[in-house]
Amino acid sequence: MSESFGQPVEAAAGLSVRGADAVDQTGAASTRTAVTTAGIPGQLAAKDPTLWGPEAEAEARIRLGWVDTHTRSRDLLPQLAELTSELADLDHVVLCGMGGSSLAPEVISRTLGRPLTILDTTDPGQIRTALADRLERTVVVVASKSGSTVETDSQRRAYWQAFLDAGMSEAEAGRHFVIVTDPGSPLAATAAEMGAFTVLADPNVGGRFAALTAFGLVPTALAGVEVAELLDQAEAFAGSLATERDNPALALGAALGAAATAGRDKVALVSDGSGIDGLGDWAEQLIAESTGKSGSGILPVVVESPTSPGATGEDILTISYGGALTAGELSGGEGPGSTPDVAVNGPLGAQFLAWEYAVAVAGVVLGIDAFNQPNVTESKENTNKILASGAPTEQPSFTEGAIEVYAPAGVPNDLAGAVRWLIDGVDDDGYLAVMAYLDRGADADAARLRPALAEAAGPPVTFGWGPRFLHSTGQYHKGGPQVGSFLQLTGTVDVDLPVPGKPYSFGELQAAQAAGDRQALADRKRPVLRLHLTDRSAGVAQLLEAAGALPKRR
Repeated sequence: MSESFGQPVEAAAGLSVRGADAVDQTGAASTRTAVTTAGIPGQLAAKDPTLWGPEAEAEARIRLGWVDTHTRSRDLLPQLAELTSELADLDHVVLCGMGGSSLAPEVISRTLGRPLTILDTTDPGQIRTALADRLERTVVVVASKSGSTVETDSQRRAYWQAFLDAGMSEAEAGRHFVIVTDPGSPLAATAAEMGAFTVLADPNVGGRFAALTAFGLVPTALAGVEVAELLDQAEAFAGSLATERDNPALALGAALGAAATAGRDKVALVSDGSGIDGLGDWAEQLIAESTGKSGSGILPVVVESPTSPGATGEDILTISYGGALTAGELSGGEGPGSTPDVAVNGPLGAQFLAWEYAVAVAGVVLGIDAFNQPNVTESKENTNKILASGAPTEQPSFTEGAIEVYAPAGVPNDLAGAVRWLIDGVDDDGYLAVMAYLDRGADADAARLRPALAEAAGPPVTFGWGPRFLHSTGQYHKGGPQVGSFLQLTGTVDVDLPVPGKPYSFGELQAAQAAGDRQALADRKRPVLRLHLTDRSAGVAQLLEAAGALPKRR
């Protein structure tokens, strides 16, 4: 451990963690000392499944492959080289995947500057846009661990039909697909029927821990990333995981656990601008799904910049991430959040392994099974029921401009008042979640609501694109502390798109997913305000104007 800018820095293999020791020392006793005294670093590096308690042991036993999956993933490199050569004429790579199947590839491609189209939506407009883009030069990577993910299956069907409609034979269409899934999954059998290329993933790694498995490596290798470098970085870093000192991943995990047990159970994730792009979105899922259960957990909040609203707070641990930046103040100038509580800097392959290890350690500290996700299927089951029986008829409480407002009885009869009602109902230890079932491309401005509402709210505000967040923070919403308030955004579909071979369209599936999630939250007696944009562009602009005019919460 060394000193930088007056704070201890723990480093290994080019990855450093600064500030974690100071966070650990704020408690009555050192979490780091307790963890090392118990021998947890060595046990975790050895993949001991007993660390999270007897009830979690069976799950942990088949989910700890991430500790050394980077070594087994080297066996994929010849297959990836052959596949990349075979498909060299298909230079537009589309990834159809959700959650752990898409978030890591997105970080890798954005960070290393290789183009990769991510399709993790059921929005018909966003899917139509993707289908219209260089179809004849497209290779579609369909990634699903279980092989039964409804969004991914629907996207696969849409692309298959599009290739056939473009005049391709089934054999020609099959060449445009690469399937990534676990051995024995239903998708593996479907791939064989399609004549698609198949790459089997490590079955002993859960989806959110799968960055350095086939799920992270196949689409990015096809996009032109030298994925062996990521494995090299992880392998170099792995040697530090069993040690009690000079173990930055342990320092990070102890800080997460110490902060959460001391009441700082929200984590603001912010890029320091030094070369890693989008890691916060990946870490968001890792933290939320791993810890948000049994009524407790750590809420990750991805913020736009070091000085954005919501980057700091009494119950918030601010963590910056980046590449090779020397530990110090964040880029972004003076002001709140310009100096984080903890800074994590280093190469991307090491970042993946460090955060996975840290979250596993935090799970031990909090007494939480870090590897299950008991509430993820709830909204899915609600969705299936709605698709089978039809959506319930709902009437808006009132309409204002391009926005229909669906609110509980007693809510003010104007847009600003309704939003203010939702914000004012957030307890001091609560949070507001914005859930946008919209087009992530065409409706991108909707994401500006997070800082606008955070400026007015006081408590943390998160933002998620639906249904993407259902595979991420959706677990925390339902399984974590029941202190959330929820703003759901939906939008009119101007031109729908059928899901081939299914009795519903993408628009109907998207609406059913939104309704199913509302039902799951309402069953928990949580406040939900739904705003339906009858004109999406005008509605987003109207909502941003209303949010920007809200006075700060007292």
